[in-house]
Amino acid sequence: LQVTKAVRAGELDTRTSRQIFDAIGFTFPNRLLTSGHPPPGCPEHTFRALGLTLLACFCTDPELAGHSQILNKIPTFNDILVSPCDPDSTSMIDDVYQCLSAVLATPRGPRELVIKGTVSALCRAYVNCSYGSERALTLLLGLLAVAEAKCWQRHAPQLLAVLSKLSDDFLKAEDMTKFELCEVLPHFIPLSPPLTEDSQGCECLHRLYKGLANILASKLSQSQRDPALKLAACLVQACGSEWIPAGSAGSKFLALLVNLACVEVRLTLEEPDPLEMEGKKEVVTACYVLIEMGIQECLREEKPLLKDMQKMQIMRIMEEAFGAVIFYLRQVKQEQLQDPFIFASVRVLGAWMAEETSSLKQEICELLPFLVHYAKKLFKEGSRAVSPPQPGLVSTEGSGLPQDALRFLLPGFCHLTAEDKPRDVLISEGAPALLCEYFLHQWEVLTSQPGSLTPLTGTEMSLQTTCGIFLNLVVTAPELIRQDKTFSSLMDMLLKSLPLLLPQKDHLVLAANSPTEGFLLGPSELCITSFISFSLPVLQGTQSAKEFFRAAIDFLSQAHTTQADTSSAGMAVAVSPAYASAWADVRELWFLGMAVLQAQWLENLSDLLTRVTPASVDFELIAAFQGVLVELARASKPCRDLILSHHGGEWANLYGMAALEQCLSEQ
Repeated sequence: LQVTKAVRAGELDTRTSRQIFDAIGFTFPNRLLTSGHPPPGCPEHTFRALGLTLLACFCTDPELAGHSQILNKIPTFNDILVSPCDPDSTSMIDDVYQCLSAVLATPRGPRELVIKGTVSALCRAYVNCSYGSERALTLLLGLLAVAEAKCWQRHAPQLLAVLSKLSDDFLKAEDMTKFELCEVLPHFIPLSPPLTEDSQGCECLHRLYKGLANILASKLSQSQRDPALKLAACLVQACGSEWIPAGSAGSKFLALLVNLACVEVRLTLEEPDPLEMEGKKEVVTACYVLIEMGIQECLREEKPLLKDMQKMQIMRIMEEAFGAVIFYLRQVKQEQLQDPFIFASVRVLGAWMAEETSSLKQEICELLPFLVHYAKKLFKEGSRAVSPPQPGLVSTEGSGLPQDALRFLLPGFCHLTAEDKPRDVLISEGAPALLCEYFLHQWEVLTSQPGSLTPLTGTEMSLQTTCGIFLNLVVTAPELIRQDKTFSSLMDMLLKSLPLLLPQKDHLVLAANSPTEGFLLGPSELCITSFISFSLPVLQGTQSAKEFFRAAIDFLSQAHTTQADTSSAGMAVAVSPAYASAWADVRELWFLGMAVLQAQWLENLSDLLTRVTPASVDFELIAAFQGVLVELARASKPCRDLILSHHGGEWANLYGMAALEQCLSEQ
């Protein structure tokens, strides 16, 4: 007991605390924590307080703080935090906070604290304004920094109660506390579950909106404005624009938010001061998030928050901001390419290029060599197979995972490859070969789970967009496809991809996008075109080619079926149920890709057309069938004979396929 008095006498260094532990061990403090009979005249918790003092002393040694004997006391620490506090027990609570802070700093600590309920205890201590509640908030911030997802999964109601208190304080504060809370609040805004799905969460969001509206409508210094912009960006990342109410006040606030973000970007990037710039990167990155929201809101047609005049004004302001982003990126040196701020700048520019195809054309064209070089560098450095995230308590944010800049540039590149000048720049900078490598890598990621395709939406979207770029290149630069050897590897992989995709009905859009189909078919006449002359030597006679052709037939022929026609007694053509949900996305690609690759398809087509009424078949569908059949009949006598043997002449007459009828009647 004399030791506990010595421990209280002042702070001990690690060496001294270790000496005390070596002399006492855990047995004595364990006995003190469980002893229920204090000496006469002493408070009830006397022994427990002494035991906690010793444990707090031991925890100054990081090795002891992670010891199982400390970790198994976490429930005891939690109980003390949520118990009523009298003036005599404040030192005991101080010791608990010292122990918990030490445990949090150990490798196993965060996991143990989350599992054993410390998050809930800290939340209650803060919401109830218990003794030491500010230390409870500090510990919560530390836990959320390393284990946010698990904290919200296990303790969402308690964390929401903390957010409710913080947002209420934020709205009511009229002093510097308001700006201090701007720094704290982002840590309590989860990406999942969305706050908009909970009534209490919606109330919090409304208070945060009103508090931010009050701040941003006032005259502010930079030190006051920056935290507010960062809080707004955090809300956008978590909830999009759903936290901003519809109506005049909401639209004015949104316009003001984007306007302020654009001004901040221009002020920082148009005349960058190296020393000043370093301190501004975080707030400018937040402004990028707000600007990206502005782009989406300007494009939004259903229940738009912005009026047409506001959209026009914001687009002009954003164009000036992106001029500054381009100017900044043109100054970037080779040694700066690893800077995350460069990645953020390229990402937001990619969002602009994806949607705004007429603005800053010349400037973007001049920047393309840098963008291709930057995307190639990051891809080469991070092209190792990326496994799906593993469940765990420690956040992977900032842990050095490869950054995929190309993913954000693909939509813009897809637009640019349709235009002569930027396409020539992209080709000269080696973008097609890079895109082939990227496609192969992303396909490997998509199929990384043995026996099935993983539902990675971002990866699949990247593959689909890359397909669009390849199709543009096939149509506009067929010589490149024939001459570039990289496309041989791509073709070989694509032959194997479609048979894997088709059983996965969730991947129908990607199956329809399978570039081989686009390579084989011209976009207007649906004829076998330039790429087939390149691909036939690769395809002919291989097993993968046979499997590909069989899968292509299945994909094309299974898209339509028959159903009862309500307007007549007969049957009508309808989109197959398996295709229905994706048909809006697949439709155009299906018409583009509907080629005859094996005779089996003709049998299916014959069966389909003989069972339905001609009036039930859409004219566009008839034109697609006719376009392919005519080209095959003209190109090959065996194909012509095959079509005739499957009643092609009868179809031509019955369905008004005049061109096919004429082609088949010619000798």
